[in-house]
Formats: sequence, structure tokens, C-alpha cells
Amino acid sequence: MLETADLPAALGRIRRVTGLPVAFGGVVAADCRQMRLSDFAGTSTLALHGLIVSAGHGLGGRVVATVRPGRVEDYAADPRISHEYDAPVIAEGLRAIAAVPVAMGGSVLAVLYAGTREPIAVGARALDAMSQVALRLGTEVTVRREVARRLAELETAAVRGAPDATAGEWEEVRLAHADLRTLAAETSDPQLKARLQQISDRLVTHRPAAGDLNPLSPRELDVLAMVAVGCGNAEAARRLGLLPETVKSYLRNAMRKLGTHGRMETIVTARRLGYLP
Repeated sequence: MLETADLPAALGRIRRVTGLPVAFGGVVAADCRQMRLSDFAGTSTLALHGLIVSAGHGLGGRVVATVRPGRVEDYAADPRISHEYDAPVIAEGLRAIAAVPVAMGGSVLAVLYAGTREPIAVGARALDAMSQVALRLGTEVTVRREVARRLAELETAAVRGAPDATAGEWEEVRLAHADLRTLAAETSDPQLKARLQQISDRLVTHRPAAGDLNPLSPRELDVLAMVAVGCGNAEAARRLGLLPETVKSYLRNAMRKLGTHGRMETIVTARRLGYLP
């Protein structure tokens, strides 16, 4: 579920964090047998454009097969890789190259490369920085996949939110609501975060009356959503990337704003007012 802008943005980050002049990448086919190089930054020829890399072959193919980062100091002379792709690499003038997998679970979605035209080894620090860029992208794709799954459930959730829904069906809606707010807390993409919060708001089927402003902040709602599905302070903190004391503070603020005196009373009141499903 990689999007069109994902690889160019990741390649730009890689060049910034490593200082290497060339970066490129490609998406791996669904069967994990091949990858097509599709995005480039800093190249001076078209030699690598559209190159099909087979799993296990060359540096990138080895990364696809092993799901592990790799690097070579002098691509055409390195004995640890096969050399089917020497011609386009040499035509581009690349010598030292590093490659990292963008993974989701145990599958490689894409490979990100960075390199230089000098036979100077790509250091461990640069490789670690590349791996962090790939990890961030893999996390975003994982979040999108979960969003897509939840979106597919929205129609069903709307039915479950009908007045005659059973307690079990309502609990599924509440779990979906809490999961979406957790995902919003995990993503670093502001547009995706806003979208997730909008989707979670759609699961709040009993909305406040027009003109009735919600006194609770987004973070207070996040905490109440976790508490509503049975999370203790420590678990709510873990899911939201907060400290337990911060969770307690948000919970106290919510109680004060709603005029309640306990966790259960606060949740019941928030549901009655339409702030939670």
C-alpha cells in the first residue's frame, strides 16, 4: 500500500541524513520475486531507470531475499553479491552503495538505496540512518493498512451503532474507535493523523446537539477512549506514547470538565454526551 509520493520523500530524507549524493529505490512485487527501480535522486544517467532486480541477485536482490540491510564498498568488485546488474551500475558511475528494506511484517515492500561515485565505504552510522527512514516508511504503510481495514468495517460499524445494536456489537465499535485513536497517536504524518481522527469521530454515532461544544481536548478523548475499552493507565500510556502520570493528568482534567468523580462515571457521562461511542 505504498503511495506515489512515498519513495521520493524517503529518498530525499535519505540524502539529507546520510549526505550521500545518490539515492534511488523501487517497489517489490507482491510475490517478492522482483523489484523495479522507479525513483531516483541525484543520478546523472537513465541507466538504472526501470531496471528489474530479481530476489537474491545483486545488492538489492539480496536485501529483498534476506530482509536485511546491506552495503558494498565497490559494487562491481564485491565478491559477496552476484553481478547481473554491473553494467547499469557502472554506467551511472556508482561504487559504494548501501540498501535497506522497507518491511511490513516479514515482507519487503520496497528497497531504498544510497550511494556514491567514490569507493568509500558507507559507514554504519549512515546505514543506521537509512534503516530509520525505511522503518518510518514501513510503519506508515502498516498504519495505512490498518486504516483501510477499519474503513472497510465502517459500514458494518454504522449498522452496529443503530439503536437496537447489542452490547457486543457496541463493544466492537468502541474497540474500533480506540484502535483508530491509537493509530493516530503512532503516526508521524500530520495528514494521516487528521484523517484517522476524522474516521474515529465518525464512529461516535450519538453526537452532541448543535452548538454544544466538546470541552474535552483530543488527548483527553484519546485517554477516555482507551479507558472505555478497559485499558489501565499503563496500557493507555503505552498505546498513546505517553507517560502513565500524563495519562492520569488527562483523566483528572476530563473528570473536572465533565463534573465526574471516577473512571466509570466519566466514561458513562462522556458516552451520554456523545463524546464516545
